[in-house]
Amino acid sequence: MTGLTNKEKKIKAQQIMEYLDKVFPSVDCELNFSNNLELIIAVLLSAQCKDEYVNRATVSLFKHYKTIDDYADARVEDIEKHIRTLGLYKAKSKNIVGMANMLRDVYNYDIPKTREELETLPGVGRKTANVVLAVGFNIPAIAVDTHVERVAKMFGLADKKDNPLQVEKKLMSIFPMESWGRIHHQLIHLGRYKLPARGEKIIDPELEKLLI
Repeated sequence: MTGLTNKEKKIKAQQIMEYLDKVFPSVDCELNFSNNLELIIAVLLSAQCKDEYVNRATVSLFKHYKTIDDYADARVEDIEKHIRTLGLYKAKSKNIVGMANMLRDVYNYDIPKTREELETLPGVGRKTANVVLAVGFNIPAIAVDTHVERVAKMFGLADKKDNPLQVEKKLMSIFPMESWGRIHHQLIHLGRYKLPARGEKIIDPELEKLLI
């Protein structure tokens, strides 16, 4: 248990937001994309993979495939050639082709704008759906990846035993809705660059006061 009441967590959340706004005043998704089709593919590829590796792979992928039809009509093995440097590339290639076919046949070439519809697409889980909502459509959502989950627990905003969905709901209950998209990116940056799971942590006095 974190030992904090929900009221105390909201007070701490405000302090965390003030700190993150100073340290990471302008942050965004670190995946490279030029439209929402490329966004959803890039996020799908980022599962269990660093963004920098995804960005290297998508240079070639996005050059060769531009439209939903391009991906839907592609052979899975041809997609594999562009992303074979990434983990789970075979499954991801199959999901990309399947997703494109579903976007064409079920959603009439539109990227869905609800979590429920996004999660019907092959390879798209709750985290990916939340990223697409927040980044692609500016719809309030908090995507909980390993960085967000770990940092939230280090702050005492979630219990050690909480799963990603439980962490997401707790963060949504204590951070203002209008901050969800920003706080998601800021927590990721904090986890990557100041509080990495492995390697040296960079903890300044102000941050130290916020950690449990």
